[in-house]
Amino acid sequence: MEHASVFEAGMPDWQDLRLFLELDRRGSFRAASAVVGLSINTLRRRIDDLEAQLGVTLLTRHAAGIRLTTEGEAILAAARTMESAAYSVLRARDAASATPTGEVRIAVTEGLGTFWLAPRLVEFQRANPRLVVDLRCAMDPADVGRLEADVAVQLVRPSNPDLKVVKLGRLHAMAFAARSYLDIYGVPAGVEDAARHRIVLQVSNQTVSMAEYDRHTPDKPQSGYVTLKTNVSSAHYWAVANGAGIGWLPTYAAAIGARLVPIDGLVQIGLDIWLTYHPDAERIDRVRQAIDWIRTSFDPVRYPWFRDAFIHPRDLPATLKGGTMPELFAGFAGMER
Repeated sequence: MEHASVFEAGMPDWQDLRLFLELDRRGSFRAASAVVGLSINTLRRRIDDLEAQLGVTLLTRHAAGIRLTTEGEAILAAARTMESAAYSVLRARDAASATPTGEVRIAVTEGLGTFWLAPRLVEFQRANPRLVVDLRCAMDPADVGRLEADVAVQLVRPSNPDLKVVKLGRLHAMAFAARSYLDIYGVPAGVEDAARHRIVLQVSNQTVSMAEYDRHTPDKPQSGYVTLKTNVSSAHYWAVANGAGIGWLPTYAAAIGARLVPIDGLVQIGLDIWLTYHPDAERIDRVRQAIDWIRTSFDPVRYPWFRDAFIHPRDLPATLKGGTMPELFAGFAGMER
């Protein structure tokens, strides 16, 4: 009877609290409704019910979105603690299973997923034939704390202090162009000479942003200079490889299949590669196996282009141990010369 009285005293509905959490994350009823799969009116009614049950006003509505009240901030902090505990229950359930089967979800940037991890999945699959790999390639980082993925490989360091973060290596990018493009436009002699060329940009949350473009090309209008912008690495790579213009690609790009030429004298970009996961996930066999495989896949000793120090593409073959560049990328279309 003592437990029943607790619930009768107004214990809030956890599902409504989850809606409140999502509403805060998205900033508006319209954005949140699209994520949770409810109509705006239904979502508003659920939040109104939650406020009535708690007896406090959680938020105020404005043209630009919502704003939490002081009471709402306090309830939000408690709801986040509840959410974290709920995910801990799920991780504990998975860790308790001794069966090395099931699914492991790996979130990774589209370029590293398509051009680096996917070709190597055969290694992991042969070692773990009963596991299903869900490789989620996207340019927005996954929230592993909320179980959007078991592990994530990303180019933005997570800020959540509850997550374990491991630096895998560094992604070095420099300017490349197809031979067909250079035959028409020539090789730029430097940054100023590049102004007469055609530029291909990849613009996304974890790669070259427009702020980066503006920093390196101040007061340079895009019209007549930037010929193509895309948000994913595969489209960006193939646009450059087919002669659309000069684009910034990882230093190992020339080995993927097309006859790309590295261009010296232009901007070089370096981005750290981060592996992140919840510490509890490491106790789950299938996730731990995935973590070990990912760390091996980015071993800078074996794959020198992931070292902190920049190595020019022409010098990479001499730094490899146990294989040539084409052998490491076997399986891609276009490798046959």
